[in-house]
Amino acid sequence: MTHVEPLKLSLYQIDAFTRRQFGGNPAAVCPLDCWLPDATMQAIAAENNLSETAFFVRDAHGVRIRWFTPLSEVKLCGHATLASAWVWFHYIEPHADKVIFDSLSGPLTVTRSGEMLTLDFPAMAAQAMQLPSPLIEALGVTPLECHVVGEDWMAVVDSATMVRELLPQIAVIRQLDCRALIVTAPGDDCDFVSRFFAPKVGIDEDPVTGSAHTKLVPYWANRLGKNQLHARQLSPRGGELICELHGERVLMSGTAVPYMSGTITLPGNLSWSE
Repeated sequence: MTHVEPLKLSLYQIDAFTRRQFGGNPAAVCPLDCWLPDATMQAIAAENNLSETAFFVRDAHGVRIRWFTPLSEVKLCGHATLASAWVWFHYIEPHADKVIFDSLSGPLTVTRSGEMLTLDFPAMAAQAMQLPSPLIEALGVTPLECHVVGEDWMAVVDSATMVRELLPQIAVIRQLDCRALIVTAPGDDCDFVSRFFAPKVGIDEDPVTGSAHTKLVPYWANRLGKNQLHARQLSPRGGELICELHGERVLMSGTAVPYMSGTITLPGNLSWSE
């Protein structure tokens, strides 16, 4: 029997949108020479059991990025893009100050200035909707407003304290007619706060959600009459974002901290894809 050497892949775990380890949102990042089978990437994401695992491949056309939750591939992820850019700037091109990732949501540019990384993502506008009665049961409070934004719902409540102390019914949120639920309110020490729940894709509560801020920033910019916004996500780990509405784009800035690096060992007879 022919012996086939196992495949060795680098894996990094980065805490994104935070200045300290064990804060922000942890993401796994796996740079690849070429794509693994989708089922293998999904299995790696499930094994990592983080909100998202990012994979990227550099080819003649640029750098392509994909993101997987423990249950499925997603079209956009902010914190894992920030983490991927941190890996790019520290391990792939340490002298670069910009990287452009091609994705299912179009080109995503990340620039760096010192330790600060800035994501350039597409903005998404919210549309008001009637308050669904199951939403009150899911949150245990009655939102002031409810909006649909893409595949998600956004519930606006009275205060940052209400968002922080919220005890949502995850099983009920899983049954709502949306992919994920964002809960938001004016901030006490910032412009606005939020929390993000997505049990349908395997994330009961996401610590810090860059993609949610592509939806939150246009809403709060319009409501507060300002384009530069300071945001906090009030998950138990917590996170901080400096945001700007720039036409039809949202700029989100934050820092990232490495937690660990390692090696994935896969069977050598695995079929690779282009």
